[in-house]
Amino acid sequence: MKWITAIIRGERLDDVREALIAAEITRITVSRCTGHGRALESGLYRGQEVVPNLISRVRIDIAVNDAFAKITIDTILKAARSGESGEVGDGKIFVTELQECIRISTGQRGGEAI
Repeated sequence: MKWITAIIRGERLDDVREALIAAEITRITVSRCTGHGRALESGLYRGQEVVPNLISRVRIDIAVNDAFAKITIDTILKAARSGESGEVGDGKIFVTELQECIRISTGQRGGEAI
């Protein structure tokens, strides 16, 4: 089992969500988050250009069985990328091993719980 975390631009969320649904990946968790990477988005504050320390992003967390990991990653890559070649600030995907998954309502464990 894998735990896939994607940090993407907020405006790409609908595209990513629709692409995941089309790939039959429907169980996702979405959170608003802030962070700082290489992308520096500036804004106007009282008439002056300001570069904030933290940039607003969206975090998507998905637990998948090993068979769905590559499909999930490829789907997010395609849907979250800006344009053909992408841009700085498009985001990151983190893949970690998921040791255990337990469905609270039934007590199911492992891949069945996902």
